[in-house]
Amino acid sequence: MSESILATIPSPPQGVWYLGPLPIRAYALCIITGIVVALWVSTKRYVARGGDADIVMDAAVIAVPAGLIGGRLYHVATDYDFYFCSTCNPVEALYVWHGGLGIMGAVIVGVLAVWVMMRVRGLPIAPLADAVAPGLVLAQAIGRFGNYFNQELYGRPTDLPWGLELYYRVNEAGELAPMTGHSTGEIMAIVHPTFLYEALWNVAVCLFLIWADRRFNMGRGRVFGLYVASYMFGRFFMELMRDDPATLVFGLRINLVTSTVFFLVAVLFLVVRKGHRETPAEVDPRPLKTN
Repeated sequence: MSESILATIPSPPQGVWYLGPLPIRAYALCIITGIVVALWVSTKRYVARGGDADIVMDAAVIAVPAGLIGGRLYHVATDYDFYFCSTCNPVEALYVWHGGLGIMGAVIVGVLAVWVMMRVRGLPIAPLADAVAPGLVLAQAIGRFGNYFNQELYGRPTDLPWGLELYYRVNEAGELAPMTGHSTGEIMAIVHPTFLYEALWNVAVCLFLIWADRRFNMGRGRVFGLYVASYMFGRFFMELMRDDPATLVFGLRINLVTSTVFFLVAVLFLVVRKGHRETPAEVDPRPLKTN
């Protein structure tokens, strides 16, 4: 077995530190950092389209909790065997800090929540969705590093030089605890760092969306549609490399199936949806604007 380049990182850190009695979790820090970056990018893009910056903040207040709920529901629904079995503790379905947020569920529920808000405000959601898309996928890239700390979203064993070393982690009782325990120093496996592959892919998608938006003057929700298609295209291949436990549908990993479905729907949307970018008056048609 060849020596891993990532062996310079002896083990994924425990992933939780304590500020007095307050636990500081790396997984949560990655998600929060992603949200902040997405807000900054999205606000600049929406204002440039003629929108009100406050709308982005209001949408975030609704979308973030809705997305967390949707992401967790998707994860629990697609990995129900981990939470609802004869030896499982169903309460652990609420332990978001242990990881497990399905981006597909997060996007669906988050978009639905924002769509309701925009309908109430009398504003079209398409310009906002197009403005948010690059920042959203960039936030996903940042959030993926939370999977590193939780030792999840890894691929099959590999002897490639960039393989990631996974170490056994145990709690104080000596029981296996991959997300909260301390490393024993014993290598469990060297695997494909698929969380890193996906993070890099997401950054590439972000840059591609910004370029395509400028090059083709995209609008009418087509930037968001391109985001879904591009992300799901990459996610399909990430799923082919993964080897962690997953629910199977027709013998295939469930996320492999859902990513294919989302990709096809997004491509169909891009083919059917026509029109150039909305004018500032179309982005915010209210007679009295607050910006």
